[in-house]
Amino acid sequence: MKRPLLIFIVLAFGLSWAAALPLWLDGGLASPLMTGLATLMMFTPAVGVLGVWAVSRAPFREWAALTGLTLGERKKRTGALVLAAWLGVPLLVFLAVGLSAAVGLVSLDLDRFSLLRAALEARGMAVPADLGTVAILQIVVALVAGPVLNAIPVLGEEWGWRGWLLPRLLSTNGTVAALLMSGAIWGLWHAPLTLLGYNYPSLGSWAALYFIGFCMLFGVLLGWLRLRTGSVWPAVVAHGSLNAVAPPALLLGNAAAPPNEVLIGITGLVGWVLLAVAGAALLRFSPLRRPQPATPPVPEPEPS
Repeated sequence: MKRPLLIFIVLAFGLSWAAALPLWLDGGLASPLMTGLATLMMFTPAVGVLGVWAVSRAPFREWAALTGLTLGERKKRTGALVLAAWLGVPLLVFLAVGLSAAVGLVSLDLDRFSLLRAALEARGMAVPADLGTVAILQIVVALVAGPVLNAIPVLGEEWGWRGWLLPRLLSTNGTVAALLMSGAIWGLWHAPLTLLGYNYPSLGSWAALYFIGFCMLFGVLLGWLRLRTGSVWPAVVAHGSLNAVAPPALLLGNAAAPPNEVLIGITGLVGWVLLAVAGAALLRFSPLRRPQPATPPVPEPEPS
């Protein structure tokens, strides 16, 4: 393994396990520290990028451009794809829920919103009389503000996975292979949480393996946004939108027949099919150009 890639992997993975260690020592996903530590984890890929930059001694302005922190050469295209990501990801999320209901994998409760009620009660929160209004407000806030509220921690991930790692893998692999490999590494990085059952409680530690599949497929879309624009910002918006919209979308289900998270929704099997179709269409009808990898030569040590 080349030195820059080794530095990145050691920092991103090592620090993510360090951040999640308190969850393994006490409480698991039910720990009151869960949200804060999971957010802290999201910055570890960015630390990996900074580690590679530190040994490269490249000017930071050049490094920022190479790793996608700018808006790219075609700013109008970047702006258009930011908007497309902002609106398109929620569309995929709700389409996955709708298809899951259409094929009988989930029962929606749009009258009583019983699953939302159960979620509020589980958190010890007061349940308002008009749950429909609450559900609508949750979704509207997630749609409008989610990408903005999530932007900083999500950038911590995207700068690492799509900003630096993806172009690095492209330098030695084909486009599809690099997209899938970067997604697999991204999915594996979640192991400190997914081994505890994160996202798929019914799978237990097998959630770690299952989530890699989702990350590979969604990673194709995120990678396409990054490579199509030369910027990480469309991927940041897409990732932030997913994190905001997916949870309230699943709460539209029926508490009497709780949804099987392995099968339904954007992170379930139905979502995998949608993401695979979307990714294949993008790669077929809008081919990508190969960017310059963000790995300036590491200077040789001076003789003593």
